Amino acid sequence: MKQTQLLKGILEGCVLSILKDETTYGYELVQKLIQFGFADLSAGTVYPLLQKLEKQHMISGELRASPDGPNRKYYSLTEEGIDRLEEFDDQWEKLSDIVNVILKRG
Repeated sequence: MKQTQLLKGILEGCVLSILKDETTYGYELVQKLIQFGFADLSAGTVYPLLQKLEKQHMISGELRASPDGPNRKYYSLTEEGIDRLEEFDDQWEKLSDIVNVILKRG
């Protein structure tokens, strides 16, 4: 199974978790995800997710001036996003416990 198949369901929770700790713009978020180990991740995967999360009111975006060129859109977590992250965290813990038991049996 390719990592991209697993990534689709997990990336949202990872993005929300990063945004819980700090407000950041899209490119910086992509770089953080890569630093955490998502080596094959592209901006083309993250930007549509950011748009979806903003449309669902999980995050909010704000244009800010950039010292390096055009304005950047900075994203932060909303109350709805915090609730979604808590749900993800609970579901991930349960699922990863089950998978770990299955993988380590025997």
